[in-house]
Amino acid sequence: MTQNPALLAVDLVSVEAYVRLKDYVAQLAHEYYVLDAPTVPDSQYDSMFRQLQEVEAAHPEWVAADSPTQRVGGAPVSGLAEVRHAVPMLSIDNAMDAEEAAGFCRSMADELGVALESLELTREPKYDGLSCSLRYAHGIFMQAVTRGDGETGEDVTAQVRTIQSVPLRLPEPFTGEIRGEVLMTIAALARLNDRQRALGEKEYANTRNAAAGSLRTLDPKVTASRRLSFFAYSLVDAAAHDFDSQAQVLAYLKKLGFQVSGLFEVVTGIEGVQKSFEAVADVRKALPFEIDGVVYKIARFDQQDALGWNTRTPRWAFAYKFPAEEKTTLLEAIDIQVGRTGKLTPVGRLTPVHVGGVTVTNVTLHNEHQVNNIKGVRVGDTVVIRRAGDVIPELVNPVLELRPAATGPFTMPEHCPTCGSTVKFIAGSEEGMGEHYCTGGTSCSDQRLFRLTHFGSRLGMDIDSLGEGSVRDLLAASLIAKASDLYRLDASLVANLEGWGKSSAAKLVTGIADSVGRPLRRFIFALGIEGVGEGTAKRLAQHFGTWEAVRSATYDGLLAIPDVGPITAGSVVAAFADEHFGPEIDLLASYVKPEPEAKITGGVLSGKTVVVTGTLPFLSREAAKALVESLGGKTSDSVSKKTFAVVAGENAGSKLTKASDLGIPVYDEAWLLAQKGE
Repeated sequence: MTQNPALLAVDLVSVEAYVRLKDYVAQLAHEYYVLDAPTVPDSQYDSMFRQLQEVEAAHPEWVAADSPTQRVGGAPVSGLAEVRHAVPMLSIDNAMDAEEAAGFCRSMADELGVALESLELTREPKYDGLSCSLRYAHGIFMQAVTRGDGETGEDVTAQVRTIQSVPLRLPEPFTGEIRGEVLMTIAALARLNDRQRALGEKEYANTRNAAAGSLRTLDPKVTASRRLSFFAYSLVDAAAHDFDSQAQVLAYLKKLGFQVSGLFEVVTGIEGVQKSFEAVADVRKALPFEIDGVVYKIARFDQQDALGWNTRTPRWAFAYKFPAEEKTTLLEAIDIQVGRTGKLTPVGRLTPVHVGGVTVTNVTLHNEHQVNNIKGVRVGDTVVIRRAGDVIPELVNPVLELRPAATGPFTMPEHCPTCGSTVKFIAGSEEGMGEHYCTGGTSCSDQRLFRLTHFGSRLGMDIDSLGEGSVRDLLAASLIAKASDLYRLDASLVANLEGWGKSSAAKLVTGIADSVGRPLRRFIFALGIEGVGEGTAKRLAQHFGTWEAVRSATYDGLLAIPDVGPITAGSVVAAFADEHFGPEIDLLASYVKPEPEAKITGGVLSGKTVVVTGTLPFLSREAAKALVESLGGKTSDSVSKKTFAVVAGENAGSKLTKASDLGIPVYDEAWLLAQKGE
């Protein structure tokens, strides 16, 4: 079905209208739970699901066995073995506001016969991931099954085995079933999408879709590369294991080595629910993972048993959901932004929409392939907007049912919209992939603006008072045209600019002077050479030691550096050889005089990868990593077969288990410090 949701928002007075609504909500559920490709915002789905519930409550004789209200989610994904749950994994009812949350509490208190103000509930985050059940026998991990349709799930044992936060062996011979959520953190999603873009592959819209896709892949190696997490939240048949409350269960799960939420709390009555909900909302943006609400459960298991279940939900729990973080708006235009390297980036201009606490007016669309093949969006479309990680505005997808008839695919311009220079296409690794670039170089005003802003950025030369606005002013007044002009800047001329004065001009010139002698890695990064990010600049500085050695580097010499590939090596050589940029680089070096770095070509840890984990007695985590690098080694945040050693302190966690499983030696801080003397 492809009916416009707006057409369904009518007074449903016939069984035919009910069937249309039921089938459409089922379609949306299939797209969300099975395909991991929702076509409407979560808020719209929730609204239509609730409308279906209301119709069925008014006309129980119409309720169909295949109604989405009679089951949870969709069918298992094909390609994975089906496993029937011994105890169904069902969902819980939602409270969309304070009034509905209070209604749940009153209903529970009335049925239990307890005073409302003494009703005890537990608070836990409503994770935005994928529910999963883990089965253990005598303390050994045996099987993992997704929720699926609530009755039958998919066997993802091999995939879950790769998740670091899932213990493969428990500290005691527990036999039973532990349930929780498989998550991808916001940082892990950013890393994954960076890699997806580099490969020209589809990006994930949010952490839930990324976690689901990573867990359901048939290749466990892919799952392992995605850095998923597992948070435990329940123990099946907990009373049979002699537990009386949810608090006891979570304490036990933590003792077994599982991650459990630090937001767990026992609250009392309606006031306790509301205050605790608002407290979670306040810290939500600081969490490393996404949540879309708060789950409240009756704290004691005997009271849970007394309340029992409805057809598809427990009567002793509810999810108090945050306001929708996705909205629809109109894509009015697609403009082109020219970056410091000349790359042309399409930017969607939106009818202003308030999402996640801010008004969003534009969204980055990355490149032509993203616009047409991945997002599939056109000017004039009604589009779904969300704030990825509640920070970056993101266009999720168009609402195809509302697309105007007279629309066509987006095409990149043949000439730069800033300087008029010819635009060239540099193909990627796969057909159709690639990026468009302005060929105007430093004659393009936008390239000059963003190159200069990058040069003075915090990770670059860290020049105080040299932001994008300052650079615009200096360029507009023709006081500078390139970075080397900054070191000849006359403070008196700057002071005469509109909005400037003697004090601000002097501060800028002082900031420029203070950048002389910055470390070599900062200077290399500040040059803005395509493909040379902070990490690559650091490796170049450590490998060559001095600017003179870097400047003389050959293509083959660059390729010999770990993690420097053909594209980056070619980019560096081309920058040095450019008839305009090459001399500018040399002039900048003569002004900046970058400080040489200790050349790392050997050392007791040369070519070896070390993982630092836990809290060390004296060294901070960063100091320990710096010591490893000074000894010629590389650091990593994950343990693998390539890891040479693990340096562990207190609360080292699951990395020790992984090291033990792989036979990798584990040392303490004293061992690392001793390497300095070898």
